[in-house]
Amino acid sequence: MRPITMAELDEVRESCRKLVSRRALLSAAAAVVPIPGVDLSTDVAILLQILPRINEKFGLSAEQVEKLSPELQKLIVVGGASFSVGLLGKVITPSRVISLLKSLGAKRLAGKYATKYVPVIGAVVASTISYVVLKRVGNKHIDECYHIAARLISTSAGDNSAVSDGRGHHSRPQSLTP
Repeated sequence: MRPITMAELDEVRESCRKLVSRRALLSAAAAVVPIPGVDLSTDVAILLQILPRINEKFGLSAEQVEKLSPELQKLIVVGGASFSVGLLGKVITPSRVISLLKSLGAKRLAGKYATKYVPVIGAVVASTISYVVLKRVGNKHIDECYHIAARLISTSAGDNSAVSDGRGHHSRPQSLTP
């Protein structure tokens, strides 16, 4: 069920951020394991689990989007295309997640793999990078879902309500046309 008020939307965002933080800790723990590929496969598995859950909580899963009116679907497709994560209303596949990790965390991931095998310090650095990359990807996706869901609420209500950014700041939803 998609949030229908800004208060519900803010609650969903907070819930999703907690989920991302917990899963980022799992990613950090996996980065310590000195077996090649364990950390990347763990990151992909974690993102394959949490990204669809985030979409669903915001009412933006592929199934939920299909049930919306054509004009609201267009709002999601056009708006989602302009974001860097761009997984709103789409089926999330391992190849999409790997592309996403490469595009958003390529430099950090390269550093993680290079430092992973340095005793002690390398494991700490790799673990920290894993945590930061997964949290960055997750929170960026949450922000994109929040923005689109706020636009849906605004459009459904027929007004141009201010959108909270979660830090007490409010702004008008931006146009979604590129």
